[in-house]
Amino acid sequence: MENLTDRQKMLLTLVIHEYTRTAVPVGSQTLVDHYHLDLSSATVRNELAVLEDMGYLRQPHTSAGRSPTENGYRYFVSQLLQATDLPAETRRTISHQFYQMRNDSDQWMRLAASVLANQSRAVSLVTAPRPENAVLKHLELISTRGRQVLMVMVMAGGEIHQRLFTLNDSFTQEQLSGIAATITANAQGLSLDSFNTIRPLLDPQAQSILDLIIPEISQSNQSTLSEVYVDGMTNVLAEPEFSGSEEARRAFRLLEERSLLDDLLSRSVVGSAIGGVHVIIGGEGAWEELRQCSIVLARYGAPGQVTGTLGVLGPMRMSYARSISSVRFLSGLLSELVSTGLAD
Repeated sequence: MENLTDRQKMLLTLVIHEYTRTAVPVGSQTLVDHYHLDLSSATVRNELAVLEDMGYLRQPHTSAGRSPTENGYRYFVSQLLQATDLPAETRRTISHQFYQMRNDSDQWMRLAASVLANQSRAVSLVTAPRPENAVLKHLELISTRGRQVLMVMVMAGGEIHQRLFTLNDSFTQEQLSGIAATITANAQGLSLDSFNTIRPLLDPQAQSILDLIIPEISQSNQSTLSEVYVDGMTNVLAEPEFSGSEEARRAFRLLEERSLLDDLLSRSVVGSAIGGVHVIIGGEGAWEELRQCSIVLARYGAPGQVTGTLGVLGPMRMSYARSISSVRFLSGLLSELVSTGLAD
């Protein structure tokens, strides 16, 4: 990013604030009048032209004002945006709502989605907390036809994985049930990293089944999603960028198709610190569905135990200060609630 003068930083910030408010390209005279600048319109216009040359602003046509580009928003978020908190009274009200439904995680998720949508005036998404490392709770092996076997794995936290396999050898249902019971007894509560320690305890048939289980658990570890709670879609549909356009439909497709959302969260927040806020602007060249949008994400939960993700999605013209402060606060609050629930 190029270095900007203090005056250029101030003007870029004002253009973004004004464009966020109106969704109309901003002219030099508008800035002078609305913000009582001690600068001439010509001076402001020249500075805006420099910012345009740098790639931070664009001008739809010669007589129009200017609007921020993706790079302009990125510079603003990374270099100019001051960290703010939600008002103290708002934080107290939200906290009180959550603590009224203590130990009801489903209600926590629904309330978090509602609060985020209301505070950010965007679409909110919250994923239910899930174990950071998939842990086997119970295994069932069900004979179906010939050498085909249905494997049902129940994970700690309640997730259920089912997979149909064709085994090399034929087993009776009694044999399969015995193998499943043996693996459950030895692997129950263990993370994937510990599975090799139980291999010597198993007979060859059980070891062959274990080799089928390990890839399934590994794939579960790579997924970020459990149940997803979404709220506030009407907030985005009301924005002028999305009124009657395909852009909202494209963005909503990301929320509706689990594989796309899993990819987004896996590549953006998995492995990041709890509470750390990530801002994705215009899809960052990786997600075509988000090319007219921005999304603010953070992880919440108890490190090393269970985690989830929450965030908001809106037009690139979103209020980043309000969205980031809302996501950061809800991440901290849900982390506290989840950690307390684990302790209880």
